[in-house]
Amino acid sequence: MTTPIETRAAQESVAPLGHNRPYLLLMSGKTTQIVGEGLGVFAAPLVAFSLTHSVVLAGVIAAVGEAGSLVATLPAGVAADRLDRRRLLMAGAVVGLVLWALAAIGGFSGWLTGWQLAIVLFGVSVVTAVFGAAEVGAIRAVVAPGQMASAMAAIQGRGAVASLISGPLGGVLYAFSHAVPFAAGAIGHAAVAICTAFVRVPLNGDRANAKAAHPVAQLKEGIRFFASLPVLRNSLWLIMLINLTVSGTMIAINLQLVRTRTAPLLIGALDAVSGAAMLLGALIAPALIKRIPSGRITVIALAVMAVSFLAMALVHSYLGYLVFAALGALLIPALNAGVGGYIAAIVPDVLQGRVSSVSSLGYLAIAPLAPVVASVLLAQLGIVPTLWIFAAGLAAGAVGTAFVRELRRIGTPDSWAAEAIEWPPAGASAQPAR
Repeated sequence: MTTPIETRAAQESVAPLGHNRPYLLLMSGKTTQIVGEGLGVFAAPLVAFSLTHSVVLAGVIAAVGEAGSLVATLPAGVAADRLDRRRLLMAGAVVGLVLWALAAIGGFSGWLTGWQLAIVLFGVSVVTAVFGAAEVGAIRAVVAPGQMASAMAAIQGRGAVASLISGPLGGVLYAFSHAVPFAAGAIGHAAVAICTAFVRVPLNGDRANAKAAHPVAQLKEGIRFFASLPVLRNSLWLIMLINLTVSGTMIAINLQLVRTRTAPLLIGALDAVSGAAMLLGALIAPALIKRIPSGRITVIALAVMAVSFLAMALVHSYLGYLVFAALGALLIPALNAGVGGYIAAIVPDVLQGRVSSVSSLGYLAIAPLAPVVASVLLAQLGIVPTLWIFAAGLAAGAVGTAFVRELRRIGTPDSWAAEAIEWPPAGASAQPAR
């Protein structure tokens, strides 16, 4: 049965995304939020190290912060399918604004401690889980199916812009005052609340059935649906390994630069160069996805990243980090936009939040572990062995992903609509059939 949202998307299928007002509002608010939060997140490990004088404790504080998204992601997915996504985005934005504002006030006044910072980061990551679960369904609600690949590439681009801006600007703001980047995080969340308030179209389909069901039953339904999709089920563990090695490598490099007293501007430049590469990758992603099957792009992108990270371990110099981190990041936007767009296109609206949240577990289960592993390896073994360990793990994950048939078979966007899943399935009320 076609929902009002799907009807609207069909009507707008010929209109460019640049003329889609709800889409532009959602993207504008979230882009501002990502930039603002990026400044705060960039400063967080530097502030944590300045407060604790320990790379291990700084890693633990970062891990506590990341744990919030892990704890909240499954409930957030259920909430995104049960509740009004517009109001959910606004509520999350207000909570994030308050948390970053408290960190900024604490930093300016001098009473902020390491564990208070960890609590703030934990709360912010809970909000991030809510945003992640609600936004995927919200974007799908206002974007025509044929435009999903371009919309997802734009999402990758905004992340690249945030990386490009957050590093250098975060370094400048941190040098001026440790608390200023946290204030930027508060401003970013305020932008989400304001922009989302002006979105006047519904961001959910029919919620009557969702609201009638018990939340636990809905959660189980989402997990069953996720498990029924081989493309997700068979790649989850490999995604977790890849995320651990990539995050761990970048955290180890940043902590090494911090403890060797590298200038904050140079640390920020590392993120900026990677962000510039991802921005370039996001610009070329729509053309690549249109012409090359996304499954093939996935294999190529991970191979390039694995070779780049092995080169970083071999060279282990600041210049090497700059060059090879950028090279490894170049094709990641096309990978994420292709696979993410495919999943968003085939998953029914009523399950978008839950599938997004379960999918996020591949990253979120690793996110709290990565800073701890990176900081311990760095403290015990030094930077060079740490880089080799993570590079070997990434190479193993990249090779393993090439053997996942369901990933390799993902085609170009013109084939995605034909694979959309009916929910509930015809003649059944339980699990989807593929």
